[in-house]
Amino acid sequence: MPLFSLPGKYGIGCLSKEAYRFADFLKKAGVQYWQMLPFGPTSYGDSPYQSYSTFAGNPYFIDLEELIRLGLLTKEQCDAAGLGPDPESVDYDGLEKNKTALLKEAYEKAQRNTAVRRRTDDWAKTQAHWLPDYALFMALKEENGGRSFQEWPDALRMREPGAMKAAAKRLAGPIGFYTWTQYEFDREWQALRGYCRKLGVKLIGDVPIYVAADSADVWGSPELFQLDERNLPTRVAGCPPDAFAAGGQLWGNPLYDWEEHEKQHFAWWMSRMRRVADLVDVVRIDHFRGFASYYSIPAGAKDARVGHWVKGPGNKIFKVMKEELPQLSVIAEDLGFITKSVKDLVKRTGFPNMKVLQFAFDPEDGYGESMYLPHNYGTNCVAYTGTHDNDTTLGWLSSLDERTLACVRRYLNAGENETADQLTVRLRDAALLSVADLCVIPMQDWLLLGSEARINTPSVLGGNWKWRMKEGAAGSALAQEILVRMAESGRVPCEWREGKEKN
Repeated sequence: MPLFSLPGKYGIGCLSKEAYRFADFLKKAGVQYWQMLPFGPTSYGDSPYQSYSTFAGNPYFIDLEELIRLGLLTKEQCDAAGLGPDPESVDYDGLEKNKTALLKEAYEKAQRNTAVRRRTDDWAKTQAHWLPDYALFMALKEENGGRSFQEWPDALRMREPGAMKAAAKRLAGPIGFYTWTQYEFDREWQALRGYCRKLGVKLIGDVPIYVAADSADVWGSPELFQLDERNLPTRVAGCPPDAFAAGGQLWGNPLYDWEEHEKQHFAWWMSRMRRVADLVDVVRIDHFRGFASYYSIPAGAKDARVGHWVKGPGNKIFKVMKEELPQLSVIAEDLGFITKSVKDLVKRTGFPNMKVLQFAFDPEDGYGESMYLPHNYGTNCVAYTGTHDNDTTLGWLSSLDERTLACVRRYLNAGENETADQLTVRLRDAALLSVADLCVIPMQDWLLLGSEARINTPSVLGGNWKWRMKEGAAGSALAQEILVRMAESGRVPCEWREGKEKN
């Protein structure tokens, strides 16, 4: 359940009372994990997988009602801002224009409070490994009309010391604003995380393998990426052509210079993982197969046909991770084109991998052979009905051809007259009743929603990352239904099943 998909008053799900209510709902439902999408500031296409910083939090998630409570804004200001005309869709344009303006007004008031300034400064010192670059990057981006840093004047793009020093002095005000938004995001996030912990609900975060081309990460550490002498990408990421995309997928993210990362003992990655571990309890690493080998496409290519596979860092990075972050819990997102080297890497790390039921019913695979069918699971995996890149299960079922739908019915021992709603329930139960140590069911599948509630359609620009749940949809009746399913599948701790409070 993405944070942005929660209901709420001001244009986007955020760190508001609705997030706390959802945590209460999960507790009542016997759910012990809440998986989210990446929570960085979104850039191109509003995608959480294209962020201005892999370390920063999204300022859109700051709760305006909390700022009203603190006396930094008024209810009248927020109500008049024109945020969220459609309560079931995220309004990114309105957020960019109007929520940012409200946050700037709140910052100006916060600056007059000595205690707030001191707390912000003290927190900023603990984030010195990434925050100064991010705040200066965003201030410069604002000064340059929002243009990509690759289009900035040479002295700024190349981070010449004199130009950097002058910019830091010239843009002290905007730098202060972007620093404060990160402090406020972190303060509100940690409060929600603490509340979830008291309820026994753990947060699963998501780390995209790649960072955006236009990001503080690339601008601040160009030596870690495959760039030319002008700090422009030479090779970019994507996927080769397949049955779903004849031209492949051209993501455009700059590729890592893994030799340089290894020379630095993967210090940047360790810093990145420490940051996310400070915000969540479990980390899902996106596109895990890219660590075994990654698809490399020349920058400027029209599509992904001209790319080729290159060997990645393999287990070297995870050996370091286990040495430096031994308590970190990781889920390996090993979906896509999976080779023996990818399977071997997952096995060597010992990380649980992902099993997605919607991938299990290809009639050409041979009945019963798919590794995504529950009877083929091991215990060290995470079972899903679908992910944020899939249609909802109801939407998926409604779009299947007759042969594939017949496979689904046969495997589930379902009658010919059973509806898509009934099949969705059966698929949910199949995931829950599997031997997988962990099972994650998208909220839309609990609500039996169709394609109108889809989060993302890969390779389709526009219309994604917008779905929001209706106010009141996560109610007591649904919580009780989920709790029964949790109990029947043995996924609820004894003290929860018996109605006792967990210590």
